Amino acid sequence: MEKFLAALKTQRWDDHRYYHHSRINQSLHLLSALSFLSAYVLILLNHPALAAWVAWMVAMVSRQSGHFFFEPKGYDHVNHATHEHKEEIKVGYNLRRKVVLLAIWAVAPVALAINPTLFGAFPPPTGLPDYLEHVGYVWFWIGVGGLAFRTVQLMIIKDPQTGIVWMSKILTDPFHDVMLYWRAPLALLRGELIDPMRDVLEHEGSPQARDA
Repeated sequence: MEKFLAALKTQRWDDHRYYHHSRINQSLHLLSALSFLSAYVLILLNHPALAAWVAWMVAMVSRQSGHFFFEPKGYDHVNHATHEHKEEIKVGYNLRRKVVLLAIWAVAPVALAINPTLFGAFPPPTGLPDYLEHVGYVWFWIGVGGLAFRTVQLMIIKDPQTGIVWMSKILTDPFHDVMLYWRAPLALLRGELIDPMRDVLEHEGSPQARDA
């Protein structure tokens, strides 16, 4: 258990120091985290389709917008690493893998519009509400599938612990991001667009780890 928690702490730390320098990105992650927590509640209330709409349309759009449009892509002077290096060592979904996942997500509503029953997976929709609910269910399983696929892949190409730790990190990120980035909007209001990463600089002597 100690090794598991240490690995989880390392993945979380590297995710923060490598990929969350922009205060806009951090603020969008706060919005994303709160949205994911709302989706968790909806799942507990047995509304997976609605949870998927919240998770994909609000949480994922805000989260990935931060990474694609606002996070600096130049040389990382804090961690002494290029963007290309960070993308190469990223354990989870780097930008290239995210494009593939988001493409699958975007195609799902089109596929249901062309084949409303999805080859018999759903009863014929009687109107727009049914169609939207079916889209939600498909998005829910795309999310589950994306998580499971990368977890198993990491277990094969690296080791079982890496995959399980990454999955645990992803599922608990909403809680952790709220604790980590709740001050980010306040920093933005002060005009601070880039986090000075003082917490990272204090750990400059620590070994370079690998991100999740």
